[in-house]
Amino acid sequence: MITFFTSPIGLGHATRDIAIAEELKTDILFASGEGASTLIARKGFKALDVYKPEKFNVESGQLQHIFKWLLRYYLYYKKCKTIAKEILKDRNGLIVSDEDFASLVVAKKLGQRNVLITDISESHFTNGGLASVIEKKMNKSMHNIMLTCDCIIIPEVGDDRDNIRYVGPIVRRASADRNTLRKQFCFEKNTILVSSGGTDAGKYLIQKVIDMHRKLQSKLDSELVIVSGPSLKLPDSQEYRNLGFVNNMHELVYAADLVISLAGRSTMDESLAYGTPGIFIPLKNHFEQEQGAARFGFKYEDVFRLEYLIKEKIGCRSNVVDVKGAVRAAKIISAFI
Repeated sequence: MITFFTSPIGLGHATRDIAIAEELKTDILFASGEGASTLIARKGFKALDVYKPEKFNVESGQLQHIFKWLLRYYLYYKKCKTIAKEILKDRNGLIVSDEDFASLVVAKKLGQRNVLITDISESHFTNGGLASVIEKKMNKSMHNIMLTCDCIIIPEVGDDRDNIRYVGPIVRRASADRNTLRKQFCFEKNTILVSSGGTDAGKYLIQKVIDMHRKLQSKLDSELVIVSGPSLKLPDSQEYRNLGFVNNMHELVYAADLVISLAGRSTMDESLAYGTPGIFIPLKNHFEQEQGAARFGFKYEDVFRLEYLIKEKIGCRSNVVDVKGAVRAAKIISAFI
């Protein structure tokens, strides 16, 4: 039996956890919140909608008021510990956490085995002042929690050490080949897929892409398909096709000729695995997205170079990569059950 705590910030944690859960052959109860718990439940897993995370304040694609967010996040973290304690009081078995550190604290107190899935070891939101002092204390606490984990799974390529296991990208399996998916989705022209990243933080980027596609559409003979997600509402328009909140973003990425999104880890890994070129614009001042985008050669200012980047990237596919991260992660987790 596994109790799987999935961070509800965005949808990337949920998508990789679904990929792992589909490889596990055991009873799993998920605890998450909002769009993440909805997505997990749609895939047929038991999911509790118990977390309501603090949202980032984003203006024009830039993270604002970071100090206030850190304080609110600390209060949210304390609430999460209370919620996790209530969930686990009647459950034994393994605890798996995808960047939900509160559940790991509870696991330690209960003496239950636990596995952490994460691609960050500390945060870097601040650059000095009182906010930096608070963040350093939070990072120290994070490090101490990680030391107590039975195992830490990192979805990157690397060399194992101590309690850390590198498994490579964790990506969901497509249900069909690319040509079949294109027919299924009615992708007939050059298809540009745009994602808001599971929150409303990507609204600025989506509007920029809509404006640019209006200019390039006739030259590229292209169609704009938007995945607005569970939080962002867009008006109806003949300029694009809005699919809303979908369960199969990875298959849409595979079928598309270009994907444009915020620099969320899961979408970037899906683009890499399925050979679809991507343009990944990070939120400015969001360290994790900025670091992730840099791996692909992008930065926030590239939002002002979309015309050039779209023309350069569209259709430049690479080979599909048979990543095994989900299988490897499931094998590691199974050894602790």
